[in-house]
Amino acid sequence: MTRPIGLAHLSALHLPPPELVEAAADCGFTSIGARVHPATASETRYPMAAGSPMSAQTRARLEDTGVRVFDVEVFTLDGMRNRGEWMPVLEAGAALGARVLNVIGGDDDRHRLTDSLAALVRDAHEFGITSSIEPISYQKVDTFRAAAAVAEQTGCGIMLDVLHFVRAGGTVGDLAAAPPGAVQVIQLCDGPAAVPHLEAPRRMPLGQDTNGSDRQIESRAKRQVPGDGAFPLIEILAALPDVPVSVEVPDVAFVESHGITEHLHRLMAATQQLITTADTERTEAIR
Repeated sequence: MTRPIGLAHLSALHLPPPELVEAAADCGFTSIGARVHPATASETRYPMAAGSPMSAQTRARLEDTGVRVFDVEVFTLDGMRNRGEWMPVLEAGAALGARVLNVIGGDDDRHRLTDSLAALVRDAHEFGITSSIEPISYQKVDTFRAAAAVAEQTGCGIMLDVLHFVRAGGTVGDLAAAPPGAVQVIQLCDGPAAVPHLEAPRRMPLGQDTNGSDRQIESRAKRQVPGDGAFPLIEILAALPDVPVSVEVPDVAFVESHGITEHLHRLMAATQQLITTADTERTEAIR
């Protein structure tokens, strides 16, 4: 295995960060992403402010296990949020040693968005954090090419969530549009070729919104294990051979029926196999 495998918090969002660290360590993940700011209006917030008891507990578990926090999420630039709101998120991330902040482009005014993001990039840099925009197929910055253009303008990084990459019509050739080194992490999952029709779970972790949208239900509640679907994962990994991987596979129904331990073990096993296959094919192609 040539690259580390991290665990995105969305794969086990019901676990508070200290418990997520332990679960990740037990299953062999080297890092986690931590939700320190809610993604949806209805979402319960973990009390992860810098200096909080839960932040201290998380740091203690990190030291005990050797797992690290790679990224913290998620801050949406919607045209109303400003420095007063993102600074506590950066402080929370810095307290955990995070390298990346997940940013969503939710502002339909592109000039205002890039101005805000450029300011966030500068502030994050002071904490040793790279603000990285994640193109989301149902947000204002929806495609990888749009994210690459924003990265070119602001100096931000990019988080490549393969679900939204595929759902927004991305192709492997689009990856060349990004500035060199801009892609900070590949958020790995799988899925069918077309958006499936899905029923919203009766109960969502932390009370997340889905708004009855198939795309949002798939994104937040029902992704497939890497290798089980139709996404071009081998090709994406081959195109970005040095980029870390974070496994982002929420599956609310499976966790309810089989438990989080089995869910995380199957994610690790499938991802290891996929990366091994990708590395073998790349080595053979070089030869």
